[in-house]
Amino acid sequence: MDPELEAALSALPNVPPWHALSVESARRLEDELFSTDADHDCTVREFAVDGPGGDLPLRSYRPAEGPLPTIVFLHGGGWALGTLDSAESVCVELAERAGCLVLSVDYRLAPEHPFPAAVEDAWAAVEWAAEHAGSLGGDGTVAVAGTSAGGGLAAATALRARDAGPDFAAQLLLYPMLDPGLDTDSCREHADAPLLTRADLAWFWAQYLRSDADRYNPLAAPFRAPEPSGLAPAVVATAGHDPLRSEGRAYADRLADAGVAVDHHHAPSLCHGFCSLTGRVPAAAAAFESIADDLEKRLS
Repeated sequence: MDPELEAALSALPNVPPWHALSVESARRLEDELFSTDADHDCTVREFAVDGPGGDLPLRSYRPAEGPLPTIVFLHGGGWALGTLDSAESVCVELAERAGCLVLSVDYRLAPEHPFPAAVEDAWAAVEWAAEHAGSLGGDGTVAVAGTSAGGGLAAATALRARDAGPDFAAQLLLYPMLDPGLDTDSCREHADAPLLTRADLAWFWAQYLRSDADRYNPLAAPFRAPEPSGLAPAVVATAGHDPLRSEGRAYADRLADAGVAVDHHHAPSLCHGFCSLTGRVPAAAAAFESIADDLEKRLS
């Protein structure tokens, strides 16, 4: 593991694993750990649009005057945790590094709102962006992105868009959570990895899915999609010390085998969640820069 990453992880509070907490306690902790007040040059707007569950809160980040490509961003947190604030540092860096308008989605969380609520909210945000992002400085180009569980939502949204539109310029999947099987090499090798363990993953899936039948629905578990051809070009990032490494790598390979254009970035010395640590870990910042460069090319 990168030594500066180890130092950054050691500096974090000594907290219980996610699965050992109540949902409410885990939400408070996630927000405390990852919300920041860092300075940035983005113009920020916060508003709500009509969603399938009522008002759907969105927050936009514009790093420069438009027109700019629009990225609909879906935060991580196992579909049960995460806020617009805890995702802000990633959204700002993505906007500034890739030169795009980022639209962050405050989708409904499990277990109060299990699958498919988050997928439906993601789709509502995409539809809104395709029609209205120009009012925020968008140029008509739309992509979808997410971290961890949000990466799974982004992959599911790309699957849905293939059949129903709109056409995405790219899908950005950052250490995505794609399959509930949890029987991969990396799940075994890194079952007790920092920031995310195998037991955490099992707990998050249990919050999200309504029944065993959902485990085989590609919109819940995109890795189980029977035919991934025709999808938007993908930029996929994986980390060496991450229980999700194997499924992210395997999904990138499946996409490439199906003829989808794929840029796969692997950071062997980093762990899950490294995009939230770029301000403290130079190797994470360098990895994010490379990812953003490829995404910017896909959006141009």
